[in-house]
Amino acid sequence: MQIESQRERAEQKLKRYFPPQQAEVLADVITDAYNGLVKTSDFNELKAIVAQLAQAQQRTELRMEELAQAQQRTEQRMDSLAMRMEELAQAQQRTEQRMDELAQEMKVVARSLAQVQADVGGLSRSVGYALENEAYRMLPAFLLREHNLELIDRLIRTEIAGEEINLFGRAQRSGQEVLIVGETKLQLDERRSNRREEDAVLAQLARKVEVVRQSNPGLEVVPLLITHFARPSFVRRAAEQGIIVVQSFEW
Repeated sequence: MQIESQRERAEQKLKRYFPPQQAEVLADVITDAYNGLVKTSDFNELKAIVAQLAQAQQRTELRMEELAQAQQRTEQRMDSLAMRMEELAQAQQRTEQRMDELAQEMKVVARSLAQVQADVGGLSRSVGYALENEAYRMLPAFLLREHNLELIDRLIRTEIAGEEINLFGRAQRSGQEVLIVGETKLQLDERRSNRREEDAVLAQLARKVEVVRQSNPGLEVVPLLITHFARPSFVRRAAEQGIIVVQSFEW
């Protein structure tokens, strides 16, 4: 009875630190060791081992708790990351939708701009034709008064050797027949056009003058530039090349 009582007391104490089955086994081992008249030193060593096992068990349980908490934090971060990824996906979708809307708006703007450019181009051509029509009426008197050029035939628009001539006519100067070749340009303003554009205008006129000269050998060709306004520096530059610049306010 004493041995059984000691076993039960040992088992109860062991259950404080170990699961019931482990406590039961350890109680049996201790009881058997005691019944086998183990040495006191061996028993003390066994008690130390049991204590170490109990401490290791406690550390294991503590570590398991820490791992459980870390797992919980990881799951929370994963949930947060999933929510963030969903928000980013929705933001990306909104961005793509907005980009599509902008693309459509840009197409509308491009069509509008193309229409404006076409309208401006049409308006520019209309104004250019109006300037030419006015020149046909006003140039004969102006050329006679300012440059001693008396027209023999009326000024016309024509084409010579593939080149379109805005203003073409025959005139007399000091009893000699000359040919008039003119181009119209709405404005010749250095502040609004660079030197390269000016060179292009002069080169175009020079090309047409040369075509007329080759088609009419022996006749002098008088080049004209008709415009609403020309900068004085351009007028001087043209005069150096033998070109008469006529501004609409002069006639």
